[in-house]
Amino acid sequence: MAAAKDGSTGAENGLSRRRSSKHRESGATEMDTKAVFTTLYSVCEENVAFFSGGPKGPQGDAARRLVEALTLIQDHARSLEPVISGFTAIYHHFDFDQIPANGYRSLVKVVRCCLLHIIHKGRYIASNRRSIFFRAAHNAGEMEAYCSALCQLRALLYLAQRLLHDNSHGNLFFQEESGLSQSFVREYASMHKGCFYGRCLGFQFTPAIRPFLQTIAIGLVSFGENYKKHQSGIAEQGLPPYGVAASSFFTSGKYAIDPELRGSEFERITQNLDVHFWKSFWNITETELLSSLASMTSTQVRVNRALSVPPVPFDLPLVSDPNLSVTVAPPVAHSGPGPVQMRLISHELREGQDSEELLAISRSEGLSLGLKTKRSPRSPCLLVHFHGGGFVAQTSKSHEPYLRSWSQDLAVPILSVDYSLAPEAPFPRALEECFYAYCWALKNCHLLGWTGERVCLAGDSAGGNLCVTVSMRAASHGMRIPDGIVAAYPATLLTAYASPSRLLTLMDPLLPLSVLSRCLSAYAGTEPQAEKRVEKVSTLSMVRRDTALLLRDFKQGASNWFHSLLDSNRVSADTVRKSVSEASITSPHSDPPVPPATSQFSLHREPLKSQTCQDLASHHSPPSSCPLPSERGPEDVSFFLSTEDEQCASGSQSVALPADNSEMSCSREFPEGFEPLRSEQLAEMRMQSSPIVRNPYMSPLLAPDSMLRGLPPVHIVACALDPMLDDSVMFAKRLRNIDQPVTLRVVEDLPHGFLSLSQLSRETREAANVCVERIREVFTQQGPPLTTQKHRKLERTGQGVNVALEEATRLPRGTIQEEQLSLQGRSEIFEGHSSVGANRQNSAESRKINA
Repeated sequence: MAAAKDGSTGAENGLSRRRSSKHRESGATEMDTKAVFTTLYSVCEENVAFFSGGPKGPQGDAARRLVEALTLIQDHARSLEPVISGFTAIYHHFDFDQIPANGYRSLVKVVRCCLLHIIHKGRYIASNRRSIFFRAAHNAGEMEAYCSALCQLRALLYLAQRLLHDNSHGNLFFQEESGLSQSFVREYASMHKGCFYGRCLGFQFTPAIRPFLQTIAIGLVSFGENYKKHQSGIAEQGLPPYGVAASSFFTSGKYAIDPELRGSEFERITQNLDVHFWKSFWNITETELLSSLASMTSTQVRVNRALSVPPVPFDLPLVSDPNLSVTVAPPVAHSGPGPVQMRLISHELREGQDSEELLAISRSEGLSLGLKTKRSPRSPCLLVHFHGGGFVAQTSKSHEPYLRSWSQDLAVPILSVDYSLAPEAPFPRALEECFYAYCWALKNCHLLGWTGERVCLAGDSAGGNLCVTVSMRAASHGMRIPDGIVAAYPATLLTAYASPSRLLTLMDPLLPLSVLSRCLSAYAGTEPQAEKRVEKVSTLSMVRRDTALLLRDFKQGASNWFHSLLDSNRVSADTVRKSVSEASITSPHSDPPVPPATSQFSLHREPLKSQTCQDLASHHSPPSSCPLPSERGPEDVSFFLSTEDEQCASGSQSVALPADNSEMSCSREFPEGFEPLRSEQLAEMRMQSSPIVRNPYMSPLLAPDSMLRGLPPVHIVACALDPMLDDSVMFAKRLRNIDQPVTLRVVEDLPHGFLSLSQLSRETREAANVCVERIREVFTQQGPPLTTQKHRKLERTGQGVNVALEEATRLPRGTIQEEQLSLQGRSEIFEGHSSVGANRQNSAESRKINA
């Protein structure tokens, strides 16, 4: 790490100059941890001294709230200071290849960012508190919100301490779904999260995207409120769910002017609505209006064709012996054979892209522009893209803006696969379709404007997972593997294992844990599909109802706005935080509130094997007979260093904590005297323990070494503040441990899914360009992987993102002969998967991958 700093001194000096001119908090960001806490204490004490003993009346009440919030902030800070110092001393042990990125670092960074925001707000109060325009009540609300956020961050650091204590050296994931992982899920279900979605929304990210995140949050809560109202009418009359988005526009005003109401509704929606809601909300970008707007602002391309490839088996040659071939069967899982949907994007019209054979499988929505122009020769490179969306939402249409730009920048055609989505098509349907599309591209390169020379797989989030698993399956079949993989913030572990970065799901506005768990359960096929009663509503009654609700919403929004201006002694954030929003109470179409929980969350930490049914019952778990030994897969599948032979087989709510070697037989989740803020609305969290999530074709992080050795060079681009960061770090470590070529680049201050935001700001464009550079390296690299690779890292500059070059770390010569790939891959397929024969006469049935 020191070497990296020395190697980029000039760049860091330049970035320092940019910081001083661009951000008001630039000075504070360069402080060390001790200086940050010292400054915080000074600012808080100065403001407390000023507002103590203030005037009576509304201004006096606001001053009292400010004093209480600032005093509580100091108490939290005094408890956090030694914890932060402790993490700072050891978190470098969890880095990959001296790249400063892991979940522990991310948690410390978020806490530090919260403290800097409090310092900035405290200095603003100190500078303006004597002004006649100073809004004491507003600033008290701001401080109360950040005080609540700091309290919850303190709780997360205590949970991270548990992870640090119970994990083996170097591991970021806790290896059991029960115990600590389940303890975190239980805490998530009960902890208050609304403070992170109101005034503090997106405080940890770069300022350039905070307005966008606020817009997303307002749109989400408005969409959620109208979703339940319109759901019955949609189901009965077949109305498109996009009508919900239109009506949501008129009810969004109250959430824009009332951050506490927005935070409360955001928390309620993310905790209690099912995966179908999220499919509807995320697919808003698929509407004609939004997709047309995105198309007008995106790079113009000559070819943009939607393809529907029929499910026909075909043969591909083996790498080890081109005279032999393997038959590629069409996807059949869950719904039988069906066409595979793809989209061909090319900035230039190339030979073969306007052929009659390609036109025959083109869908009407896909149009080719400028077909009469001169045809360019075929490209030596092809990019095969798998989109993200949690396996449940979006298509290539949502990702078109940056794919068009990539096609121009890289001068290559792009084939993006529209795989079937869960929960209607769970694992392994998406994998089968992506694998079939990859093989079809190899077979039909003449139709894609490609010579067949070099091919790269690229994907983000769920798409990154599919890039890895498709390559693993190609290697197991003995066929050609891609020349490289570029995976942006990939999901490599789809289990409920806890990790420090996954603690960030408590505050992440784009990836809350409850939403993440629903998506993964849907992909695993374990998401419950409860039948819903359909209320028959006529069109006229829907219009009358929505008109009445619209007028009510306008009235409520206007009332809240006037009260915020006229009444300086508004209800405190704590009062709002401890109640369900007015909209959810008054609307008969909202989710019913969950009764307040009276459970105690101070838990006993006893040895795992001795956990009894009485212990589980004391944690409000369903009755159980006795602890059961868990299933154990092959020893080479697990990447964990510790070897616990048994664990408690738990249901969806049962709790078992890992062994503690300390002499204390009874301890709390949190220190004595501290309790995080609790939510009145408990999340509907269920931990599914289906063995399928440990299938290496679903969680490649758990794949045996023999399967990972068949992968091509892997280039990972991760986000420092992403809850999935530890997936990337641990997967890079696994590949490095078996001498596989791998690189990791980490971008700062951006959320999960930054590729879809690439047109939003300079920071997101720079991060997207990192992916472009890695793809270009795959296309231009000749021969074996380079022994030395340079890692570029987007470094924090105040609260922005800038590019700084760091010294390279050495990569091993992990070249694998094609014959070895074929022989090893075909003989090491995970149980439940059949081998592929090497002659044409073998039936397709013996070569498909079963779930």
